[in-house]
Amino acid sequence: MGSQAKAFGFGMPWEALYGYSQALRVGDTVYVSGQLSHDRDGTFVGADDFARQVRTTLENLDLVLKRFGAERSQIVETTVLVRNLRENFDTTARLHAEYFGGHRPTSTVMGVADLALPEQLVEIGALVRLDVQP
Repeated sequence: MGSQAKAFGFGMPWEALYGYSQALRVGDTVYVSGQLSHDRDGTFVGADDFARQVRTTLENLDLVLKRFGAERSQIVETTVLVRNLRENFDTTARLHAEYFGGHRPTSTVMGVADLALPEQLVEIGALVRLDVQP
């Protein structure tokens, strides 16, 4: 008998529009969709402020982790999409390292030409293993 998938969403309009979940748990694995910089009302945060967008995006990732009772140390992989990567790489690296502290998940950082929202500069997805001891 297979595992049932357990979905989570923030209730943002783009979830229904695009047809996806913020995260999906299957067994002990949580697949987290690319998070972005928005507040609880779905208002975009941090236009033209790359560091603020990264911080807010990571705060939203924390909300997803909390929903599944997970810790940052249980993130085993991140995927980071960045507009203007050459210009924003140092800030990306610094804030990623600050977020994880001594924990070192695998990570792929990619420069992209565009993201879903016009002012969006970063998107961060993650793979979480709930069976990893925090």
